[in-house]
Parts: sequence; C-alpha cells; structure tokens
Amino acid sequence: MEDSSDSVSIDMETIYLGGKEHIIQTGRGSVSVIVYGDQEKPPLITYPDLALNHMLCFQGLFFCPEAASLLLHNFCIYHISPPGHELGAAAICSDDPILSVDDLCDQILEVLNYFRLGSVMCMGAMAGAYILTLFAIKYRDRVTGLILVSPLYKAPSWTEWLYNKFMSNLLYYYGMCGLLKECLLQRYFSKEVRGNPEIPESDIVQSCRKLLDERQSVNVWRYLQAIDKRPDITEGLKKLKCRTLIFVGDSSPFHSEALHMTGKLDRRYSALVEVQVCGSLVTEEQPHAMLIPMEYFLMGYGLYRPSPITGSPRSPLSPSCIAPELLSPESMGLKLKPIKTRVSSPDSSTLMW
Repeated sequence: MEDSSDSVSIDMETIYLGGKEHIIQTGRGSVSVIVYGDQEKPPLITYPDLALNHMLCFQGLFFCPEAASLLLHNFCIYHISPPGHELGAAAICSDDPILSVDDLCDQILEVLNYFRLGSVMCMGAMAGAYILTLFAIKYRDRVTGLILVSPLYKAPSWTEWLYNKFMSNLLYYYGMCGLLKECLLQRYFSKEVRGNPEIPESDIVQSCRKLLDERQSVNVWRYLQAIDKRPDITEGLKKLKCRTLIFVGDSSPFHSEALHMTGKLDRRYSALVEVQVCGSLVTEEQPHAMLIPMEYFLMGYGLYRPSPITGSPRSPLSPSCIAPELLSPESMGLKLKPIKTRVSSPDSSTLMW
C-alpha cells in the first residue's frame, strides 16, 4: 500500500459538490480519485470510457434524485479517472511509458490499498467496463459485484481496430478536433440525442462536446493505445463468480458485444438490461432506466431496501411492467428462463434475466 506521504489530498468541494479529490501516486504514475460520501459505507468504484471522466460519464446517473437515494445514500463513491483524464489535467510527459490494460488494473489495486478498501462494487462504461472486468478476473477477492454499461470483452475486431486507428491518427496529428469529437459522440450517444439538421442536439451532447474541448489529446491517445491492444478475456469471464449486471443501449456500437458477453458469463450470476432508443452511455442518456434493475440487483447484497414511505425509485421499468416472479427471484432471478418486458414510453427498456 502506498504511504499517505506519497499522495496529495486536495479539497475540491466547490467544484465536485461535496466530493474531495485525492491524487494517488502509484507505481505506474499518479491517479485522480474523487471521493463522495461517508467512507464508513460500502465502497463503489467507477471507471469511465475513453476521453471521459466521472463528470462526463456518470453525472447523469449520480445527480438524478432517484439515483442519489439508491446509490449515494448506500455507498461511498470512489470515481477513479484514467491517467490524465481528470478535470484540469496536464499533458502526460512523452517520456512516461504507455500503460497497458493490466497496468491500469494494477493502478486500481493500489488505489484500493491506499484507501484500505477490501472488496468493492464496480461500475464501468465501455472501455472502463473492460478495465473493471479484467480487474475482477485478476483480483477476484477484491470485487463484490460488477455493474457494466455497454461493456467490451473481446480483442478489437478489424472494424474497431480501423476505427481506433483513425481516431488515434486524429489525436496524434490534430488533437481534439471537430471530426474526432464527432467520432466520440457517435461512440457515446444515439442519433436521437445527437440531433440532425432539423433537430438540435440535446443538452447532454452539447455539454459533452464542450467538456471534450478540455481533454488533453495526448492523454486520450494513451488510453486509446491501451484499449486498442487489449486481449480477449473470454476465458476469464467463465471463472467470474461475482454477480454482474449489464446495461446496453440498443443503438450502441457495442450492443452485439454486450449480448455475447452475457452469454459467456455464468447465468446464475449475471443479468442483461437492453435500453431501447439509447446509445452506449445509458448513464447519461437514460439513467432512469437503470434504477429499478440496480435496485433489485443491490437488494441481493442487502445494500438497498426501498423505503415503505417513498417506495422504489421512479423508472420506465415500473414494477407493473415487470413479471411478478422477477420481483423476488432466487439468487437474483437467474434461474428463470430469459424473458423480455417492454413498455411503450420513449424511455422503454428490455430486461433479460
């Protein structure tokens, strides 16, 4: 474990709405961690996708009132940023080695050791979901459960490799240019919120576009190099015993991979939620669709019980839309045959167990 003298804790309450930033010096460089809440509570760590940090990747979920009652009331949140992805980050020195996905996992381990955390709940999106899944495979006793958003698990396909190569060249030669931002926005969001000549893009896309301007292109390039060289972890998935809840938008470029990943996991411990009319970042585009599935997922750990006064958090997946047998499933309902439930609202979702 890193000694406290090797880190700097910076009070950032005015920026992070009650959170505090810690810069942790690890054997593979410094890592920014934003901590929200009472550190006596069970820990939940997050890890974002390419070019994102917690403000860009998880704010929509954590800042909605229903999620606050579900997550912030029950967990202490540790938002871990990939190297150089925190707000106000300087460009990483070119002499510093480019980290691999294994290096990033080992950084997370050092962060957990620094805060004296045992087993943690993990939430990751896309590339961040891959990193946390790999972490769970490498350090099984340190992971209580996985909540994955549009996850990756295979090595890049030829299509993804070419797309990553294109983005890598844009980052290297042109920085965070307009074309690169369009590529990233297509990666994150559905066309419904990205807009078109007749319909303006949504507020969340506009906010993301502005915040991407603050990213250091060399830092994003380094994260992309790690993800582009990631190995296939299919064999490791078969050995995972922690419960896993997967969300994916039906318009996500990683939709097919998320479906296949669910098939590789032990059905006794995994579940899939498909969110209709949504891109990869379900946390930002349709966070309410995550609430009811997460509620029942966490109830299996005794971490959340709906208040008899306020009831369950509101969600397009209201209890009346879910088969009754799903509301009290044995071992998270995973012995039930796969079923689908749909609702007719624009925020409709599909729940598969």
